[in-house]
Amino acid sequence: MNALVATNRNFKLAARLLGLDSKLEKSLLIPFREIKVECTIPKDDGTLASFVGFRIQHDNARGPMKGGIRYHPEVDPDEVNALAQLMTWKTAVANIPYGGAKGGIGCNPGDLSISELERLTRVFTQKIHDLIGIHADVPAPDMGTGPQTMAWILDEYSKFHGHSPAVVTGKPIDLGGSLGRDAATGRGVLFATEALLNEHGKNIAGQRFVIQGFGNVGSWAARLIGEKGGKIVAVSDISGAIKNSKGIDVPRFSGGDSIDSNSILIEDCDVLIPAALGGVINRENANDIKAKFIIEAANHPTDPEADEILSKKGVVILPDIYANSGGVTVSYFEWVQNIQGFMWDEEKVNNELKTYMTRGFKDVKEMCRTHNCDLRMGAFTLGVNRVARATVLRGWEA
Repeated sequence: MNALVATNRNFKLAARLLGLDSKLEKSLLIPFREIKVECTIPKDDGTLASFVGFRIQHDNARGPMKGGIRYHPEVDPDEVNALAQLMTWKTAVANIPYGGAKGGIGCNPGDLSISELERLTRVFTQKIHDLIGIHADVPAPDMGTGPQTMAWILDEYSKFHGHSPAVVTGKPIDLGGSLGRDAATGRGVLFATEALLNEHGKNIAGQRFVIQGFGNVGSWAARLIGEKGGKIVAVSDISGAIKNSKGIDVPRFSGGDSIDSNSILIEDCDVLIPAALGGVINRENANDIKAKFIIEAANHPTDPEADEILSKKGVVILPDIYANSGGVTVSYFEWVQNIQGFMWDEEKVNNELKTYMTRGFKDVKEMCRTHNCDLRMGAFTLGVNRVARATVLRGWEA
């Protein structure tokens, strides 16, 4: 099941639990604006190349829209739509004053030189500069983009609007980026996991963890969980997987026997953290999963069919829309610091993140009790309800 179908399904279930009026339900799903632009650049060899850039702005009832920009050859409009919508609910669950957006350029960044990527980013920014902005839509990095991409967008945008560090987040520290942003999603996963385990009378220390995916999120989560005394018994990345029932030395990614990457999800453990791609937990492998808790560090790692199988087995799933919101929360802190022109030290960033993640878990649990539902529906009802209330209060409902 693709991401858009699953997101719409979760939204509709939440809307039903909340008893939303059908007109309001419909208007919450329709994106605020979809932008598509042609970006033509001279390549290094003098020939011209054209690429399609786009931005989907889903909802701005609670504040400016927020979401990543990805450079990837297969940019599927449905997926981008789903991710923009997911950002609307995710920012509402985190209780930060944003709505959702997503965008990117259909290109293979590996095939372009640094100077070609810079020209492409600047042309894209020229085409959309009047549709993004500090109080309108604040982009961030995603697949195939990073702090340097954000620096180019900031510079190009500032040519039109004056120096505006708050127009993008995920910037280099030297241009107003926030300390602690790099580790933020992984650290948020740690705080989310702590909150869930505490609810069940357990701690990180002594629990056995399996982490699928060792990119930014997985590697930080593994390192931080290890520091708290959690035992990482298996990890995988694109090159393969290792396991060691006595625990893996995370910083060195060593001290284990190599195993088949496909079997990582069904290794014996207490807590499974999928931190790579979507759709990895499905009806084929759900029955074989041995973990008691699943923390969704990736976007949409669990198919709805797998959800049902796992809940029958009593597995507790902490949904992506809450579990991986540490990144966007610290992006919000970066934006706040830029607007104030006053930067925080890393300890303040991490403490504030812990406050938001801990309070977020309490809010989700509260909705679970109110609507007698699982954590995924608790998070969705929380997010959808906040956006619906803002929409009605602004007098926007149809």
